[in-house]
Amino acid sequence: MGDAIGDEDDVAIAAVTLAELRVGAHLADGRRAAQRTSFVDAVASGIPILGYDAEVAEVHAGLLAHVRRQGRPRGAHDLIIAATASAAGRTVLTADPSGFHDLPGVVVLHHR
Repeated sequence: MGDAIGDEDDVAIAAVTLAELRVGAHLADGRRAAQRTSFVDAVASGIPILGYDAEVAEVHAGLLAHVRRQGRPRGAHDLIIAATASAAGRTVLTADPSGFHDLPGVVVLHHR
């Protein structure tokens, strides 16, 4: 994958990612809030949103057990994103791969 995500790429986001984007829009002020809300609306209407279902829950439980055994906790949302991607056979694309390092069954692509 190059530097940009193209129209031909099969892209989706986890529902929790949508929540994170919405929080940013809610916390922004004035004009910036309107811009962020517009951006999130476009993402939500143009990209499939992958929900937290029983399959994701099973993968999530395994990842939670793994990081607890390692003694290296991760962000709650990062683990849900990782579980969503793994359950769907997708790759996590992230600017901060540290939260996804060494998670079994999770493929990560660092995107600046």
